[in-house]
Order: sequence, then C-alpha cells, then structure tokens
Amino acid sequence: MSTKKPIGIGIIGAGFARTTQIPGFRDCMGARVTAIASRNPDHAAAVAKEFEIENVVSDWNDLVGRDDVGLVSVVTPPATHMEMTLAALEHGKAVLCEKPMAMNAAEAKRMVEAANKAGVLALIDHELRFLKSRRTMRSMLQSGTIGTVRHCNYVFRSDYRGVLDRTWDWWSDEDMGGGTLGAIGSHVIDSIRWMLDTEISAVSCMLTTHIKERPDKSTGAMRQVTSDDEAKLHFRFADCSLAKSATAAAALSVVEPGSYENRLEIYGSTGALMVEETGELWHSPAGSGSWRPIQVHQDPMAPGMRPASWSRGFAALSCEIVESLREGRTTVEGAATFEDGYRVQLVLDAARESNRTRCWVNLE
Repeated sequence: MSTKKPIGIGIIGAGFARTTQIPGFRDCMGARVTAIASRNPDHAAAVAKEFEIENVVSDWNDLVGRDDVGLVSVVTPPATHMEMTLAALEHGKAVLCEKPMAMNAAEAKRMVEAANKAGVLALIDHELRFLKSRRTMRSMLQSGTIGTVRHCNYVFRSDYRGVLDRTWDWWSDEDMGGGTLGAIGSHVIDSIRWMLDTEISAVSCMLTTHIKERPDKSTGAMRQVTSDDEAKLHFRFADCSLAKSATAAAALSVVEPGSYENRLEIYGSTGALMVEETGELWHSPAGSGSWRPIQVHQDPMAPGMRPASWSRGFAALSCEIVESLREGRTTVEGAATFEDGYRVQLVLDAARESNRTRCWVNLE
C-alpha cells in the first residue's frame, strides 16, 4: 500500500553527511531532513544552519526516537555503527548505515539479525552501485560481452591524507575503524561481489602505515597513527556463471601523489571492460589492442555536493530510498543490504587476519 507521506530523515554525523548525504536527501522529492546529531555540537549547529535543518539533537539516542524521523542515516566512525543501528531498529526506524558496516563480522551479524526482526528497510551505503557507468558495465558482463571473467584489477589512488601536518582524527585510529582497508576496501569488495554475482573464496592482504604520527588538533603534540593508509589485496572467487577460477588484485592508497584514480578493470576470455572515477566506461575486444569508449550519460549531482563518483551515486541512491519508503517498501532494487554488508565484513576480517599471519586466508 502506498503512503506517499513525506519521509523525515535523521542524520547522525556531520562530516561526510554535509558534503554528500544531506544535499542528496534534500534534493529528493518527498523527503525532509528533520534532525541532525553529531559528537561536535557546534559543527552540527553550523551544518543545520547551512541546510535549514530545524532540529539539532545533542544526543543521538534522542534522534532515533523522534516521531518526525522515519529513516536514520548513520554517518559516523565504524566503531559506533552497531550501537546506533541497533537503537534505530529497536525504534522501528529504517536505517542507512555507512560502510564498512561494523568493526567485525560478529557485530555485522547482530545488525543483520536485528534488521530481519524489525522488518524495515536496512541498507549499507554502497552508492557506487547506482552509477550509470557501473550498472552498464554489469549489464554488459551479464550479457557475455567479454566472455568468462578471468581477472579484475582495482586501483584507488589519492593523497588526501598524504599531507604531513594533517591532524590526528578518528581515521588515524584502528580502534575507531579508521584506515584504507575499511573505507576503500569495503567498496572494492562490494563492487566486485556485485559485478560478478559471486563470493570471494580466499584473500591475501598487506596493510601499511606510512605516516606513523600526526599532530593532535588541540595540543599539537604528535600522536601515533594505528590505522593503515595503504592496502594491497589479492582475491580468489568462487566459480559462478560469469567467472571461472577468477582472481583479482587491488592497490589502494590515500597517501599517493599524482592524479586521483578510482578505477575497476575486468578481464574476460573475449575482451575487457574498464570504468573510471569520471564515469567513463571502456571496452577492449580481445586482440584489438585498444580501449573503445562506451557512451554513458553522466550521472547528475544534487546542489551542494562535492564533485565525485560517491556524490553522483548517492544522488541516485538517496532518491530510490525515499521513493521506496514513501511506497511502503522495505527494499531498494540493486542496493546493498545488511546481508551484503555482512558478507563484505567477512572478507575484511579475513584480510586483517591475512595481514597479521602473512598467509592466504580461506573463506569457504
């Protein structure tokens, strides 16, 4: 049954939410950001003023219980995800949780069980699934454009944490869930699982912390960095209709100078496909020796968003979520579910175990 009521959205967190989630939801018909909470009340108040959000809530526990909040968006460090999500679900709220879903698979499993019990919409913010270029790539894979998949490469390169005087924050803290593996590796794992429609069966991982200290924001004293700023991964996949004996490699860094890259390459028996941060999609038929462009219309962004693939993907995902809730549905076609988040978390846990033991770790 369609309710078609305006959906009230409560945002917990005022960092990534300010540049992406709040502008995205504000641009959706039938949605209203009604409340925001943050561990930094002054920043939350400034964001609320900027986006005309009526209610600044000092305690996120109060936000999840508000009558004018139908969807709780958890945009906070991973160490807080489980507690906030479980509280929102207990109040019968729909939930959008940032990635990575949790600190480990045990936490993620509790979240899955709670969401199933609540019977509400519960999603992980893997917004890259909603880019037109990636959806076109997935459709081409499924139609056999490059035959049987043999190998995937993923490259993420940025130097936004390469500045030595950047202050210590939660991203620097392994115990808060900071680091490249969780933040970027979760997207990589979800992207390849979704593209190939199969599971990762084994993983090898090497994590590195290149910048080992950062200045404290308040005192200026140097604090130890315990999270990784570079992750190198290798994967093996379970055989499926699209892939046989397939492997993958991922090189992820947030301290590499040079041009920003967020690129996925998939190589098959009759050709290859490649999608870039810009949304450009390329096809190389086997033996051609060149990449040929595939025409894909650029995804729009909501006003106030920072130009990036994450923004374009979220602009589409946010409106799909709102429309689903307005129609009384508890699913969004193609979106990452809590079960997907749990499967990704299993791989992240195995990757950390591999880094610790310096061995391959099997997931089968």
